[in-house]
Amino acid sequence: MLFFILTALLSSLAIAAPVSDEIITIQENAWGYGAGGGIVGLIIFILDVLVFIELFKSSRPASHKILWGLFVFFFPILGLIIYYLFSNRQNYTHNYEALP
Repeated sequence: MLFFILTALLSSLAIAAPVSDEIITIQENAWGYGAGGGIVGLIIFILDVLVFIELFKSSRPASHKILWGLFVFFFPILGLIIYYLFSNRQNYTHNYEALP
């Protein structure tokens, strides 16, 4: 199950990579790639993985887990922010130790 989730997350990063017919030149600045790669993309990926781990360990109903998971999967940055602001995490943490 975890292997499938990680594969799906990695494929979403591959979809976000820039695609062009032109020759892609390597930029000197790693920040220039945005959410498709570089340091910013790595940080977003790690935070999204933490959201998925926290979500699957929570005591939420399965339908809520699926909806939150799909939202974070399809909108990584916006979904991450909305999950941490509006998911009411305190009510669903009694079965596990919450991530910081």
